[in-house]
Amino acid sequence: MQTYKNFTLDIDGDGIALVTWDMPGRSMNVFTEEVMRELNAIIDQVVADSTVKGAVITSGKETFSGGADLTMLQQMLGLFAKEKVKDKEKATQTLFANVGIMTGLFRKLETCGKPFVSAINGTCMGGAFEMSLACHGRVAADSDKVKMALPEVKVGIFPGAGGTQRVPRLTDTQGALEMLTSGKNLTAQKAKAMGLIHEIAEPAKLIETAKAMIRNGLKPVAPWDEKGFKLPGGPVYSVAGANLWPPAIAILRRETYGNYPAAMAILKCAYEGLLVPFDTALKIETRYFTEILQTKEAAAMIRSLFVSLQELNKGARRPEGIPDTKFKKIGVLGAGFMGAGIAYVTAKAGIPVVLLDRDLPSAEKGKAHSDNLISEQVKKGRAKPEEKEKLLSLITPTADYADLTGCDLVIEAVFEDSEVKKGATEKAEAVLKSSAIFASNTSTIPITALAKNSSRPKNFIGLHFFSPVDKMMLVEIILGKKTGDKAIATAIDYVRAIKKTPIVVNDTRGFYVNRCVLRYMSEAFQMLIEGIPAPMIENAAKAAGMPVGPLALTDETAIDLAQKIMKQTIRDLGEKAVDKDQFALINALVDKHERLGRKNAKGFYDYPPKPAKKKLWPGLKDLYPQLDPDKVDYEEVQQRLLVTIALEAARVMEEGIVTDPREADVGSILAFGFAPYTGGALSYIDGIGAKAFVKIAKGLQKKYGAQFKAPKLLLDMAEKGETFYQRFDPYAKGEVKEAA
Repeated sequence: MQTYKNFTLDIDGDGIALVTWDMPGRSMNVFTEEVMRELNAIIDQVVADSTVKGAVITSGKETFSGGADLTMLQQMLGLFAKEKVKDKEKATQTLFANVGIMTGLFRKLETCGKPFVSAINGTCMGGAFEMSLACHGRVAADSDKVKMALPEVKVGIFPGAGGTQRVPRLTDTQGALEMLTSGKNLTAQKAKAMGLIHEIAEPAKLIETAKAMIRNGLKPVAPWDEKGFKLPGGPVYSVAGANLWPPAIAILRRETYGNYPAAMAILKCAYEGLLVPFDTALKIETRYFTEILQTKEAAAMIRSLFVSLQELNKGARRPEGIPDTKFKKIGVLGAGFMGAGIAYVTAKAGIPVVLLDRDLPSAEKGKAHSDNLISEQVKKGRAKPEEKEKLLSLITPTADYADLTGCDLVIEAVFEDSEVKKGATEKAEAVLKSSAIFASNTSTIPITALAKNSSRPKNFIGLHFFSPVDKMMLVEIILGKKTGDKAIATAIDYVRAIKKTPIVVNDTRGFYVNRCVLRYMSEAFQMLIEGIPAPMIENAAKAAGMPVGPLALTDETAIDLAQKIMKQTIRDLGEKAVDKDQFALINALVDKHERLGRKNAKGFYDYPPKPAKKKLWPGLKDLYPQLDPDKVDYEEVQQRLLVTIALEAARVMEEGIVTDPREADVGSILAFGFAPYTGGALSYIDGIGAKAFVKIAKGLQKKYGAQFKAPKLLLDMAEKGETFYQRFDPYAKGEVKEAA
């Protein structure tokens, strides 16, 4: 009998083959060229063996499969880029043929004449779910571990192996489009309700239930290959279709502003595909997929939101040769909003945490924050009562520094005051073992300055969390001048343990993220002063791809905090360091109008009691003479907001604050949602090209000021025709990442 590297095949007494997918040396099964070749051979073997009645495909791992290995698509695109120079038409034909291999394989499975059942035991994503949809039967385990989705749209592509055709032929068209364009996860119950799977089984009976489908005479024919098949949502040209398609296109436009070609391609694939026979529909899908793969959005999003994100999550920047940290106990100093959030994510990761504040009631109040968060999860059915009990049992509130004894890592999240932080550092270090790492969650004070309070600066590091801690997926790891490799490794291990993404940043005022965010806000303040109407600024930001407008973002972080930062900057760097007109605007809002932001329900927006929605404060238009909206260049407003952030990211690279373009790109998307379709702040520049970008920046500098001055690094890159990923190649061998 033939043997396979990635699969095992066992035939039982009833003639049912159990195909178990278990890739050696990988934590999760993924589709590679080798896996597809082996699956093709397995289909042939099942069909050729007359004693085999059908086959069940399952996974030998905890999860079913993460879908296609997108680095395979990157290689395809690399080949296409080389061949395109010689013969574009031939290169496109080759890309079309390569893209169609998976589609053809799944169609071969679907039409092979013997029944196949997919037994889904855990996470089943992308291409793996498309394969399951091509099987004649689908059974999922009744478990919280089971999640099914077609999430490709989140990385700039779409389900191109039959997903856009099978889903709307199995469920109603509206539900299909929502699933395909959002990439949201489905539970087994939701998938069954939609008609995407046939049965849900107890995990222990999953394989038996799948085999029973074959024993009970499962027909080896897909519904759409049967004569007289009718679409569940009705024909495209029908009353139902007329009520669905026009608003679907409008809603997608409202949500994406046309920035995501893949999302629009999903609608086109479904609309056109539902009008024609199934095999023609698959060809339409493959054509659109070939087209989308060639877009700069797909290349940038695959690189940043799949490849780079995975590499950073696996610890790409971790110093070599240092053993992995096994956390037995972690301390958090300060039980305010940030400290309480850090304690929650630590306990959620199963690590015991000591939450310390100036007195026990304050510490207990911090623990209550975790109680509220996990109780909300239980209420929504996302956590079980026993998980709540376990999580809360791991948090020990205290006012006694002696309770920090035995901590591997202590995270200080006290008030942003150098003296308060100094006291907390000294008291904690007095009881910590010499190998323990001390981290500060400061957002404004340089780590090198804070490390002077430490008796062991090599073990001192910054861990900058973003608010709210339970939702924000990024953590900046800040290196002081004396921070050692063990501290860096421990910090990265901790961030990975709490399932967040680490980026390593050298020490500077505002680090990386805050410098970019402050530029975004500052440009909006400048626009208000120029008389650009506030709604236009906010709408332009969203149209440019930002999730939140700059004025709304300032409200969230607090306008009086912006005032404090400006005052501190003036104290440290002098009056010229802050724009006097912007300072006057912020002072007027805080001191004259008492508008502090969301926290006092008055900022750039008014915040009426729920369920009413926030709306821009009408008084904004009275602060400065207003320009005629028809005379404002709306596209230029969008451009200014993205360019000012991208320029700051380039400056940060020039100064050596961030040394790896992957971190700059991923950090800008995860921290403040920099237009994800661009791939991040540096990929935005690379996508335009350094030369063209410098020309744009010079034009904006001439009209609006020095904030658009391109750094020397960009001018040099423009001259040499370089990209950031060439200039700062993260895969170059022997590169040394040094602290500031």
